[in-house]
Amino acid sequence: MPVHVRTLDLPAAGAGRMALLTLDPGDPRKPFVLGAETLLALERAVDEAERLVADEGLVAIGVTGVNGVFCAGADLKSVARTTSREDAVATAELGHRVLGRFATSPVPTFAYVNGLALGGGLETALHCTYRTVSEQVRGLGLPEAHLGLVPGWGGTYLLPRIAGPDVAVQVAVENALANNRTLTGPQAFEAGIVDARFEAADFLVESLRWTASVLAGTTPVTRRDLADETTWTAAIERGRAVADARVHGAAPAPYRTLDLLSAARTADRETHFAAEEAALGDLIVSGELRAGLYAFDLVQRYAKKPAGAPARDLARKVTSVGVVGAGLMASQLALLLLHRLQVPVVLTDVSPDRVEKGVGFVREGVAELLRKGRVSPDTANRLSASVSGSVDKSALADADFVVEAVFEELAVKQDVLRELEPLLRPDAVIATNTSSLSVTAMASVLEHPQRFVGFHFFNPVAVLPLVEVVRTPETDEASLATAFAVGARLKKTCVLVQDAPAFVVNRISTRMFDEVVRALDAGTPLLEVERSLDPLGLPMSPFRLASFVGPAVMLHVHETLAAAFPDRYRVSGNLRRWVEAGGPALVTPKGPVAATGADEGLFEVGSSPLTREEVLHRVQDALADEVRRVLDEGVVAGPEDVDVCLVLGTGHPLFTGGITPYLDRVGASERVTGRRFHPAG
Repeated sequence: MPVHVRTLDLPAAGAGRMALLTLDPGDPRKPFVLGAETLLALERAVDEAERLVADEGLVAIGVTGVNGVFCAGADLKSVARTTSREDAVATAELGHRVLGRFATSPVPTFAYVNGLALGGGLETALHCTYRTVSEQVRGLGLPEAHLGLVPGWGGTYLLPRIAGPDVAVQVAVENALANNRTLTGPQAFEAGIVDARFEAADFLVESLRWTASVLAGTTPVTRRDLADETTWTAAIERGRAVADARVHGAAPAPYRTLDLLSAARTADRETHFAAEEAALGDLIVSGELRAGLYAFDLVQRYAKKPAGAPARDLARKVTSVGVVGAGLMASQLALLLLHRLQVPVVLTDVSPDRVEKGVGFVREGVAELLRKGRVSPDTANRLSASVSGSVDKSALADADFVVEAVFEELAVKQDVLRELEPLLRPDAVIATNTSSLSVTAMASVLEHPQRFVGFHFFNPVAVLPLVEVVRTPETDEASLATAFAVGARLKKTCVLVQDAPAFVVNRISTRMFDEVVRALDAGTPLLEVERSLDPLGLPMSPFRLASFVGPAVMLHVHETLAAAFPDRYRVSGNLRRWVEAGGPALVTPKGPVAATGADEGLFEVGSSPLTREEVLHRVQDALADEVRRVLDEGVVAGPEDVDVCLVLGTGHPLFTGGITPYLDRVGASERVTGRRFHPAG
């Protein structure tokens, strides 16, 4: 049975006995999740606990987890199999009925949150009378809006009433839409979500001792007063502003969540739970949720086992790393390699000043990791001592893995590789971080091109989890396997791509941006162009993203792709003017977006402006066309690879599935290519 029931004496004289329910998946490799089977098992366990209360005079009921997991939430595979609204509502009703038993118990109930508690897991704890948490817990949250759902088992009613509407909006909307940011145990305590916190080593013992004192009345537990209407309204308005900035009205889930949080101030429990059930009924069968579950599953699977990766045992051991270049991107790479691999890292560059600056950046990064508690003082000292620099590339002679990250120009990179190769060991793997240049052309200057591989990171390096691992016709299995192994140690998700101009992310994103610039060139007002892509729910509007990446970088990628595919890509004169003007910011986030005035007189535009709908339609068609070409050319194996790349490389939202489910849903796939990317349904 996945829920064990045992009785135990509370650790205080005369405190009595309690029933403790343990949520146990039976497999230490898997977290406990709530589906039809486990919910019914939990209900039977509660029945047994209440029988013991009646028969043996137990004074409390508690619930906890095992293996550092309290409960990981709903069984998403079961949710994905739900195809009718009636079944979806029935699932919501079952969750309310079972978890609600902790709130209607004849004795006080206690949640001992020993680890991960997401979605229905956190809601299980919220239904209890009292909650404790381990100091070391990471991963408390309500991520449903991130996927396309609402916290539908009591979360939108209980959390604002326990911790206040500000905390509820932060957890259920702001954090969920920030790529599912979660809380730690101490943060949950400070927010008022839990009542007490204890060290992991003695967590259950201390929680039971605290339970006894609460029951005895010697430890009072105070709760926050229900917020007034003004405070509640302000919190909801803040949440709506966050939702607008993140998804621009394109996804229903965060807005349904906010509607429920707003209603929780005055609704009675039964009425509110019925509203949660109705919301879940609508959302579980929606296209946005289907796409969200598809993308979520893809990201999880690729993180564990990248598609097409060689056998892991082919990878060479990496005990030292070299980075050629000491600029900002190279220094970010060096810091990441040092932190995650914890091996010696050597940076090289053409001048002592650049080398010194790069090494200094890495050491300051280590100091920042120490300040944030990400590394211990001993580890920080060791890492700082393990990074060095030189203007002589022979300092890389002992490196097992060398990353080239110099100026993005083919001739420059080829000159560096010619000089570098004779200095390295014969079995050293050489990787390039190029964003758009031909990896095959770079490898052509090497005596041993089989050890050369593309290793394309995305900026900011420490944040974005994608690496495009680029295979040339010459790259051997051992070098490829080594790149994947290094990526895994860096905690990145690697996607195998064949060498092609701009690979996947930059090629598809540039095709989209090219259509946006065409609309601007035609005379469409800048703000109209920006807002035209709101239905895509992108984290940044087109010109804000271009400013973040850098207009000069955008221009370079456009030039590369225009040279490779002149039938589809071009270099806009306005893009050149923007770069020549120094790349001033064109938009800032005020409301959805507002012009700064930097665009006045900067562009030469036509007199045939497009409507927002026309711009969106053209972007959809361009994306469908380019994705199909990428697939037909064999750059990646399937649409799943494209979607993982766009979710992890540029932040495409889960509710679009990355991009291909969205293009199917809006009809662009069939409109442009005559076929869908995925089977209907």
